[in-house]
Amino acid sequence: MEDNANIPKYIPPQGFDIPERQWPGKTITQSPIWCSVDLRDGNQALPNPLAPDQKLEYFQLLCKIGFKHIEVAFPSASSDDFTFVRRLIEENHIPDDVFIMGLTQCRRHLVERTFESFKDIKRGIVHLYAATSDLHMEEVFGLTRQQTIDMVIDSIALSRKLADEMPESDIRLEFSPEEFTATDLDFAVEICEAAVNAWGKATPEKPMILNLPATVERRPPNHYADMVELFMSKFSCPEKVLISLHSHNDQGMAVASTELALLAGAHRVEGTLFGHGERTGNVDLVTMACNLHSRGVETGLDFSSLTEIANTVATLTGMPIPARMPYSGDYVFTAFSGSHQDAIRKGMSRLDKSAKRFGVGWAVPYLHVDPADLGKKYESLIRINSQSGKGGVAWVLEQDYGIEAPKAMHPEIGAAVQKFSDNAHREITSSEVHSVFNAEFVEPAGPYELLGYWPRPDDDDPTQIHGEVRVKVGGDEKTLNADGNGPISAFVNCMKLLGTPQFTVDDYHEQAVGKGANATALAYVPLKFDDGKTLYGVGSDTNIDQAAVRAIVAGLNRHAKAE
Repeated sequence: MEDNANIPKYIPPQGFDIPERQWPGKTITQSPIWCSVDLRDGNQALPNPLAPDQKLEYFQLLCKIGFKHIEVAFPSASSDDFTFVRRLIEENHIPDDVFIMGLTQCRRHLVERTFESFKDIKRGIVHLYAATSDLHMEEVFGLTRQQTIDMVIDSIALSRKLADEMPESDIRLEFSPEEFTATDLDFAVEICEAAVNAWGKATPEKPMILNLPATVERRPPNHYADMVELFMSKFSCPEKVLISLHSHNDQGMAVASTELALLAGAHRVEGTLFGHGERTGNVDLVTMACNLHSRGVETGLDFSSLTEIANTVATLTGMPIPARMPYSGDYVFTAFSGSHQDAIRKGMSRLDKSAKRFGVGWAVPYLHVDPADLGKKYESLIRINSQSGKGGVAWVLEQDYGIEAPKAMHPEIGAAVQKFSDNAHREITSSEVHSVFNAEFVEPAGPYELLGYWPRPDDDDPTQIHGEVRVKVGGDEKTLNADGNGPISAFVNCMKLLGTPQFTVDDYHEQAVGKGANATALAYVPLKFDDGKTLYGVGSDTNIDQAAVRAIVAGLNRHAKAE
């Protein structure tokens, strides 16, 4: 028995010597052709494959998003797939500008069955594939390279004949050398040249599609790009073909591999929404398209209602969308960190200024794309937990409740909410943030309860105010009278008659909430005490003076609680 003890289990994949490779210096400036394989490659990998009506709903969703190439089935593999293709054609579900695609192996009876399913189709793509890596040809199928070439030529020549018998249909051909990235590159070129020659009628106007798949991700992304660039440089008639990509995500780099291969000159991308597919899945077309969108490339795909799309796909497939899935997850436009929250809040409030400064329409810290482009709501940007800071809390109050607390008050608000979150040991909701704000600043428990305040101008000098306050102190009702040079001054002088700690009222902040007859006033009043503490109270009323005195009472109660 041969001793394998000294054979390494894994070795690094061999790279490619390209002295003047071009792709690293290029930029993607236009969208590829997008091909969804959700209904075939994605569907076959689901624990519970889609039922016929679910497949139809999914197909209609893909059309609505804007896909023009959609692989819908392996029609020769099962009666269900065959019937679904027939249903699309016979019930006229296929938009005039959409090509549906059917996959088949390079075997004559399977090719014939595929064309049978395409009867009376307006636009269709027959997608033939053959394994071309030595590992697959020799160990799985027991074929030589020449036998594989002969098999491909025979199947494509048959496809040409069957397509010619359907003159009313626009039939295109796609050929995939399966496991392209594990295939000897010269052999890949040779078999693809043979495939194009067998098809015979490829033109720049009606090119044949050569799909160069990373069927299993065995190489780093730069190798994929190198192989595509080398393939195109060696291929004799690149003007007659569309180079298509089909990346799987075994090493977690399918998006990177696809982007780099587009730089190398590929024209088309096959993948699935949210990366559904065998093993770790296909390249995620949502991430791919949204990446390009974020760089100013018009993709032709509409993800402006991405949450709805994600929910539909999750329902149909039974596969939930991870919370951190780029663009589509629940948390991708969410900041828990206090510093991130503060930066987002400031960036959003200064968007017009920053857009002019940086020469772009969107420039917000920590958000590389406008969530509104994807149907996301700004209210969901900030989430609060024990790691959150004062900026995030202020954002929630402002966005959800219209409470624009002055910046000097933010540390007090942040500390109150963080204390609540620490005790809860979890993320807290927007309504809980609002409840903490009310309990701590608007209606804090304490010895003072304001029953009423009546400021009356002096008959001879209206700048002088006679104040009357009715208040409960520890449950005992008291009536207080004092004068001041304004309503607030008179109220403060009344309250000092109770023997409260000495305090002064600094400049305070006023805010109107709502409009018209339903408007209320919020007053944010800082009380500076002789013991060095400055505490804010908040009051709400339809009258701004009444709101301010309520805020003073709230501040006194907060001070009493802190003692």
